[in-house]
Amino acid sequence: MSIKHPVVAVTGSSGAGTTTVKRAFESIFRREGLTPCIIEGDSFHSLNRVEFREAVKQAEAAGNRSFSHFGPEANHFDKLAELFKTYGETGRGKKRYYIHNDEEADFHNKRLGTNLKPGEFTPWEDIEPGTDLLFYEGLHGLVKTDDVNVAQYVDLGIGVVPIVNLEWIQKIHRDCAERGYSSEAIVDTILRRMPDYVNYITPQFSLTDVNFQRVPTVDTSNPFIARDIPTPDESFVVIRFKDPKKAKVDFPFLLSMIPNSFMSR
Repeated sequence: MSIKHPVVAVTGSSGAGTTTVKRAFESIFRREGLTPCIIEGDSFHSLNRVEFREAVKQAEAAGNRSFSHFGPEANHFDKLAELFKTYGETGRGKKRYYIHNDEEADFHNKRLGTNLKPGEFTPWEDIEPGTDLLFYEGLHGLVKTDDVNVAQYVDLGIGVVPIVNLEWIQKIHRDCAERGYSSEAIVDTILRRMPDYVNYITPQFSLTDVNFQRVPTVDTSNPFIARDIPTPDESFVVIRFKDPKKAKVDFPFLLSMIPNSFMSR
């Protein structure tokens, strides 16, 4: 925990909507004149795209059909914990980027003088001095295992947790539209990730300070055939605070500021 160098982590599963929350925070940072050090969670994967695909094949050949980006075997949980700890103490640390597409490859290659391709990582580099806070967005911002406890170094943990059927609808639509995957391939990925989803993703939401859970009010019973993502007007958002007294939450004020809001318990 750090007052001088706070660590904020927004965590959620693939398709949960953490990128949307990241954009909202970026707007807040600009408005308040803050300089964040932004950390993308997938930069702490331990395997690049080619290596990961080969690791999946090897795992399946050995009878393991649940090797995934959600688990410790494909991530540097130890390096993430070290970054959060070091930044909280000194405001410094090491970061890198995972290159998703040609546009990002062009940007980083010009910046670094490299010849990297989509699916690869940039070299580790020092965090620029003078940042006001570290802002993490990704899968494992509050992950805790028998060996590593990332959550202990987080000053503010935010969970983005839509109802799971909605999460899957959003993932299927995004991966089809933006990444060119087939629906069958996406469903296979969801199935392969399920053990790690249960063991490493969902436990984080008991450690977060606040969770935002979007609940659709339309039928999402079969997410694998849904043609549309429910709109905000077709949804409620459940906001849960872990410790309202510690956070000094003013519920009457929130009720007055959020239209049509109500207390559920």
